[in-house]
Amino acid sequence: MKRTNIHSASHGLIAEIQRMSTEDGPGIRTTVFFKGCRLKCIWCHNPECISSKPQIHWIESRCIGCKTCLDVCPKVALTYSPSGISIRRERCDTCGRCAEECPSTAMEVMGKSWRSNELIDELIKDRAYFETSGGGITLSGGDPTLQAPFAGILLKNLKKSGVQTAIDTCGVCANGALDQLLPNTDLVLYDIKEMDPQKHRRFTGQSNAKVLDNLLYLCDTMATRGYPKKLWIRTPIVPDTTATEDNIQGIGEFLSVNVGTLISRWELCAFNNLCRDKYQRLGLDWVFKDSELLSESEMEYLTEVARNTGVNPDIVHWSGSTKIEEDGAGPN
Repeated sequence: MKRTNIHSASHGLIAEIQRMSTEDGPGIRTTVFFKGCRLKCIWCHNPECISSKPQIHWIESRCIGCKTCLDVCPKVALTYSPSGISIRRERCDTCGRCAEECPSTAMEVMGKSWRSNELIDELIKDRAYFETSGGGITLSGGDPTLQAPFAGILLKNLKKSGVQTAIDTCGVCANGALDQLLPNTDLVLYDIKEMDPQKHRRFTGQSNAKVLDNLLYLCDTMATRGYPKKLWIRTPIVPDTTATEDNIQGIGEFLSVNVGTLISRWELCAFNNLCRDKYQRLGLDWVFKDSELLSESEMEYLTEVARNTGVNPDIVHWSGSTKIEEDGAGPN
């Protein structure tokens, strides 16, 4: 399998291309999920994008039990039992032979190397959907700033093609990485997860100091250079972590004082547990595997908190699925 330099402008490592997305910016969008992220959020919905290297996973629903993958694995990294295929990851070097030979595509490599021109040609196939819906292409992940040279070339050529562009970032990167992406970005989706720096470190593996500093840098760029045109703040609302009044109050006050009218939207994103299978396929245990969705009343309550923090209340919204409540249930 060909290895990709994540600092290369000519090649990028992409986990997935998701078409017909309505959650990563306005209109109908195609979202490109980059491999690699500097944070390791304990609630991450895209665990396959955290590592900057390709990864093998096994999809149980596709498997026909033929054991071809076992026969072709040069490292003897696969075993078969009544419960299915297990991957000995300490042996696996992600050569990809198992995925190449699997007749049912049950073995799959997460992380494909793309040339920039080939990826652009693939993405603009969806141009008709963008033009009719006001959508475009969003670079997400993981985090596109980790592959800034490649992402920058991609954005530049997409803009030349007349496509609306967006990036989704956690904000943990060098200013230089943002400088490569922002000139050709129409919209930035910027994550503010937790205001308490110690909690942020506990939940994500790093302090939030760089996140907040880069938000100010981004806003200064918008004010002085005129790009990007729009900024959306997104906050994951996760049970027993970020879903607290104090956290939402703290984020809102920071945004009100430091960012003001530059924000077009502040979106509270309700926790979802649909990624449990992803963790299982990667051989990972997920701390939230048994956690329930939040209720609509909990989301409405935190949204109301956000609207009373000093930001423009009209820009605050919440999104995502919620659990069904019994009559009379209210926020915790």
